Amino acid sequence: MTTQNPANVVPVDDWNRLLDGRVAVVTGGGAGIGGAVSRLFAAHGAHVEIAEIDQERADQAVDEIEAAGGSVRAHVVDVTTEAGVDTLRDAVLGEHPAVSVLVNNVGDYRPLVRFPVSSAESWKAMYDINLFHVFAVTRAFLDSMVDSGGGSIVNVHSVEGLRGYPGDPVYGAFKAAVAKFTTDLAVGMGRKGIRVNGIGPDLTQTPQVDYLGGYEDHDDMWESWAPVGRLGWPEDQARVALFLASDLSSFVTGHNVPVDGGSLAGGGWFWSPTEKRFVNRPRTL
Repeated sequence: MTTQNPANVVPVDDWNRLLDGRVAVVTGGGAGIGGAVSRLFAAHGAHVEIAEIDQERADQAVDEIEAAGGSVRAHVVDVTTEAGVDTLRDAVLGEHPAVSVLVNNVGDYRPLVRFPVSSAESWKAMYDINLFHVFAVTRAFLDSMVDSGGGSIVNVHSVEGLRGYPGDPVYGAFKAAVAKFTTDLAVGMGRKGIRVNGIGPDLTQTPQVDYLGGYEDHDDMWESWAPVGRLGWPEDQARVALFLASDLSSFVTGHNVPVDGGSLAGGGWFWSPTEKRFVNRPRTL
């Protein structure tokens, strides 16, 4: 009944197994944010199907999850191509009738090409890795999710899709497109049991953005850089993904959550007259 109170849909005793028995697909699930999502989902009872372009990362993720008692399988595929998406779909749905959770995590700001010297080729590269696969992977699993009664889609984009990003407007535009796709798909698919939400990370240590390597002598600066006063970790993103994937968020859809330590609320990018460039980590005098 639509009027039934769902407050106890997840009993407190089961909160350590929020995804028990569900099948979750995580793209880019071998390392960084995707790796943290894969590990946490498996710890909460999901069978995780990892799409990963790098064999070594895929193997490491499988070893870690299985060592912790989790259920996982990895597919070494490139989801920025139609062939890679088809391979992933056929492999997953050949083993399972449907997936319950999809996390579209793949994305990268590299190769960074400043707009004045960019080209159709660089725009296409940004499109493939930041937007195309979100469309393609979602479409590949959407029908099975609907046929099985519903599910949750979590799109990992970037806080740069939610604010002005002077570094690369093409990258920022594609991240904003993922956020808009998230909202639009949520409205269109909600009555078919599909919830769709997005995560906008920032200030998070990943293989792509190495704050520890580039700012190893700046531990004391995080109080100035992030309103929460610290560096973010992939696990910070994974916990929000778990909430959005699980029944804890059963009445949440169409939202894009900045998981950024408060950087969006705090202002974001600033022009530095002394450095003659935009900075998102202000220096103290």
